[in-house]
Amino acid sequence: MAGIAGMSFYAAGMVNSKINPMDNFKKERPKILFFDVNETLLDLTKMKESVGNALNGKSELLPVWFTTMLQYSLVATVGNHYEDFGEIGAATLMMVAANNNIKLSHDEAKEAISPILYLPPHPEVKDALGRLKEDGYRLVSLTNGSNAAVKKQFTNARLLDFFEERLSIEDLGKFKPHADTYNWAARKMGVKPEEAMLIAAHGWDVAGALWAGWRAAFVGRPGQQQYPLAPTSEIVAPDLKIISEKLIAIEKEI
Repeated sequence: MAGIAGMSFYAAGMVNSKINPMDNFKKERPKILFFDVNETLLDLTKMKESVGNALNGKSELLPVWFTTMLQYSLVATVGNHYEDFGEIGAATLMMVAANNNIKLSHDEAKEAISPILYLPPHPEVKDALGRLKEDGYRLVSLTNGSNAAVKKQFTNARLLDFFEERLSIEDLGKFKPHADTYNWAARKMGVKPEEAMLIAAHGWDVAGALWAGWRAAFVGRPGQQQYPLAPTSEIVAPDLKIISEKLIAIEKEI
C-alpha cells in the first residue's frame, strides 16, 4: 500500500507540474538571461543523422549515447578530472557502438559528431533573441562545450552578435548541472543567483539551475521533459518565441 500511495503522489506531482507551470512566475525581470546552446538554440538534427549513420542506422541508440555522454561528463566532474565535452562525446559514442557490436574508431567517432559545429538555429531563435535584446535584456550563453567550439557554432549559426558574453564550463573544469557551474556563471556576470535565469531545453539543466537558486525557463523541444523531482520552471513553452513574449511582457523597473 505504501508503494501504491507513493506512486499516486509521484503521478500527482507530474500532473500538477504540467497544469500549473506558471504558479512560480515572478513579476520581476531577471537581470541576465543565460542560454544553453545545443538543442535549446541549435537544431541537432544534422548531428543526430550523422551519429545514427555511424551506429549502422540504429537511431534508437541516439538517446543511449546522449545519456551516456552526460553520465561520463558527470563522472569526470565528480572525479575532479576535466575532459573536453567533444572528447567525452566521441569516447562514449565508441562505448555505445562497442556494446552493440559496431566497430567505431576514435577518428570515426569524432567525425560522426563533427556536425555539431555547423548546426543551424531553430527557426524562431534569431527573432526571439533579437526581440529580447532590443527590449533591454542581457543575453549570455552557458554551455558544457568548449570556448572554441561555441565560438565556431555561433559564428556558423550567425548568433555571435546577440550575446554579451559566451561562457564555457571549460574555464571552471566542472560540467553542468554541478551547482558550482551556475554559481560561477552568476559571479562572472556580477549578479546574484536569484537575478539570473537559465533558458534551456534539458530537464537536468534547469533542475541544476533551480537547485542553485536561479530562475528558469524550460523550452519543451520534442523528446524533452522537466525532471518531476525538481522545482518547476516558472516559464514552460515549446519554443523561444513564446518564452521571449512572456519575458518581454514583464514590466521594466522604473
